[in-house]
Amino acid sequence: MSEMEKSVVVDAPLREVYNQWTQFEEFPRFMEGVVEVRQIDDKRLYWRASIGGAEREWHAEITDQTPDRRIAWKSVTGPAHGGAVLFRPVEDGRTEITMRAQYDPEGLTEHVGDALGFVGRRVQGDLERFRDFIEERGRATGGWRGEIHGQQVDR
Repeated sequence: MSEMEKSVVVDAPLREVYNQWTQFEEFPRFMEGVVEVRQIDDKRLYWRASIGGAEREWHAEITDQTPDRRIAWKSVTGPAHGGAVLFRPVEDGRTEITMRAQYDPEGLTEHVGDALGFVGRRVQGDLERFRDFIEERGRATGGWRGEIHGQQVDR
């Protein structure tokens, strides 16, 4: 299993940045290769993406969500992966986002891409496009302020 951590500082307040990140169905607007994300319920998401020229589908589950602090997930179908996105206020009303992920590359193409750092560069690019997206808008397109801890969902 491979691991990766990437960060970006966003020139927007913590609450707006976090709220925008909870709008999973907007991810194709700034995540390279992501074709579709559908939120099935508070905890479950369906993903469809183009990875290395092949289309992949999987379901993921949010395992922990604490407003303005953290959203953690794991895949429940498809390639094994999981991780967390952390949110931290920094000076001048800005917000640092850190993504930590663990993933299991499949096949020769994904193993070579992983060894060459393609995954890390793609994630860094996604974070930078998210930063540009929220900074240009100035405010979130929506937000979900509930909490998830394991199987417990508090709206």
